[in-house]
Amino acid sequence: MTSVHEDRQRQTVRPTAEDGVAAAGSELIGGPVGRRALLGTGWWTPVRVVALVAIGMFTLGMVQKLPCYNGDWFFGAGAQYTHACYSDIPHLYNARGFAADLVPYFDRIPGDMEYLEYPVLTGLFMEVASWLTPTGGSLQHREQIYWLVNAGLLMICAAVIAVCVARTHRHRPWDALLLALAPAFALTATINWDLLAVALTAAAMLMWSRSRPLAAGVLIGLATAAKLYPVLLLGPLLVLCLRAGRRREWGTAVCGAVASWFVVNLPVMALAPEGWRKFYTFSQERPVDFGSFWLIISQRTGNPLEGANAWATALTLLLCAAIGALALYAPRRPRFAQLAFLVVAVFVLVNKVYSPQYVLWLIPLAALARPRWRDFLVWQACEVMYFIGIWMYLAYTSSGDKHYGLPPEGYQLAILAHLLGTLYLCAIVVRDVLLPERDVVRQDGSDDPSGGVLDGAPDVFVLGHHRRARHAAHHEGTYVEWGARRG
Repeated sequence: MTSVHEDRQRQTVRPTAEDGVAAAGSELIGGPVGRRALLGTGWWTPVRVVALVAIGMFTLGMVQKLPCYNGDWFFGAGAQYTHACYSDIPHLYNARGFAADLVPYFDRIPGDMEYLEYPVLTGLFMEVASWLTPTGGSLQHREQIYWLVNAGLLMICAAVIAVCVARTHRHRPWDALLLALAPAFALTATINWDLLAVALTAAAMLMWSRSRPLAAGVLIGLATAAKLYPVLLLGPLLVLCLRAGRRREWGTAVCGAVASWFVVNLPVMALAPEGWRKFYTFSQERPVDFGSFWLIISQRTGNPLEGANAWATALTLLLCAAIGALALYAPRRPRFAQLAFLVVAVFVLVNKVYSPQYVLWLIPLAALARPRWRDFLVWQACEVMYFIGIWMYLAYTSSGDKHYGLPPEGYQLAILAHLLGTLYLCAIVVRDVLLPERDVVRQDGSDDPSGGVLDGAPDVFVLGHHRRARHAAHHEGTYVEWGARRG
């Protein structure tokens, strides 16, 4: 009779045993883990190790911002771009009225913006950080402290994300090292406040994986109150629950999401409607901007593409419908993380703007959807190229006749690198959906570790010739049965 600890040791997947890149990289710390190694004993559990690595990488990202912290944010616009250490946080402390103790959404901001252009929960996060910032000293000093306060709060969000991703797939906690060691995560973590929404989204996926649809829905609603993209996760859940006959659980999640979103938004919506609307009107009226393929078209043709918003919306809906058809037609019901990644990637790819920190939306989903180091690092290399490219392009546009940095043609190549890298990862995930025997998460007999109530559930609605068939696949000697839990 085996002990509980031995059973847990047997079930935990070790990346160095199944991933050649992970095994090669482990040589830096002594080589792959031995077959008889006792992992997870004592204090050093996989989840804690992943969280500490994530905090360490976050700290390195803060160090990367030191040139700007020491002066580049405040003296000369070009230096913060040439050192690739720009952040919105110190600039918006004064520009959005926090330095003057203006109340977001209620008080009008001097200048063209008029009101804070962020969702309500992010605005509250920004306001709380301003309360924690001392009021004495020069404006520069206060902006520095404001960035440090926000960085501390965002570090907590980073740790939450790492823990949630490590725990979402119960037997694959080490996959979260993809997130913890992602270079783009460290480089972009303190550019803006996106980590708040990412943390809430990661927590929502953890709750769904634990068969708690109401808690997952509440967290999705809160995440949507911080950033718009998390609401997209309700689409994949709808299709998967339809295929598995779990519509009641989906309805529970939707009710939780709507209720929590209204709890956060309704007071501001009722008392300051004009300020509350600013985020939505700004998003709709914003012209074609950095990082999008629309910008490449606009720069190459000289056309401002004023109708890009409608085209981007239509293209997003079309591609999401294609993902829904893929989910209903696939020989085996896709995993929740796979569809979540594809839907958010579509939103990122066709949006009329791609700020460098938007990569944070995708990193946790990518670690769950395709936990393979080679594919993940290919994509990350493309994102790092884009990260460097956008700052070098801004250095070029802000240097006047000197033209230091990257010209428009070079920046367009950086955008293409981002687009191709994301499309590459999407293609790999789609292949895994169509050929489930190629999905590394399922090669041990698992169905959908992040699926919660969907995990192991039989299908009740499937498109295609295999509608009534029970799919089975063989891969490298491992039998993977449709809808069967690991024994």
